[in-house]
Amino acid sequence: MSEKTVLIVDDEAAIREMIAVALEMADYNYLEAADAREAHALIVDRNPDLILLDWMLPGASGVELVRRLKKDEATADIPIVMLTAKVEEDNKIQGLEVGADDYITKPFSPRELVARLKAVLRRTTPPGIDSPIEIEGLTLDPIGHRVSTQDGTLSMGPTEYRLLQFFMTHPERVYTRSQLLDQVWGGNVYVEERTVDVHIRRLRKALGDQYDHLIQTVRGAGYRFSTQTA
Repeated sequence: MSEKTVLIVDDEAAIREMIAVALEMADYNYLEAADAREAHALIVDRNPDLILLDWMLPGASGVELVRRLKKDEATADIPIVMLTAKVEEDNKIQGLEVGADDYITKPFSPRELVARLKAVLRRTTPPGIDSPIEIEGLTLDPIGHRVSTQDGTLSMGPTEYRLLQFFMTHPERVYTRSQLLDQVWGGNVYVEERTVDVHIRRLRKALGDQYDHLIQTVRGAGYRFSTQTA
């Protein structure tokens, strides 16, 4: 059973229904929106794994929504497949230029649609979502929810685990406290930024002397996971 959730954004209820049935048969969860504003609210709130976005929408166009999503770090990595009509062939190029991952031309068969979605999800799923990640002997197993070293399993709380998983799948890059709050705690949770410092301390303690150096403090900026000395 797939745990992936696809957001269908189309102002035509009949098309949304046809796509919803195809997704349900392929074991995907789905959400529906009729316009860009409704879609954006759902994206921020529910963080879907993929967005199926109609080019022509009432109000803001599909491309305007893509631009907005790609500018925001919290939504920039969500893959987007544009739905375009035959007469809008030129739009495909524009859609890809602003950051869409693929497009599909109407009319399309449900089977073709699901095959394209699967291909995009395969391309865009970051390593470490399902497969274990190993960095310098530190191994995180996402399926077993375990972190281990050559000496055995490390004990840590669920927030420290999520923090480490985010760091290990996004290494060598500085994240501010506010970005970490969005990525690890979720954008809708109100938590003070100092909370991040507390969990970073706990994570370093859980990693022990051998691995705590991987979580680096970057003064005035935030934190980074790096195998290089700061």
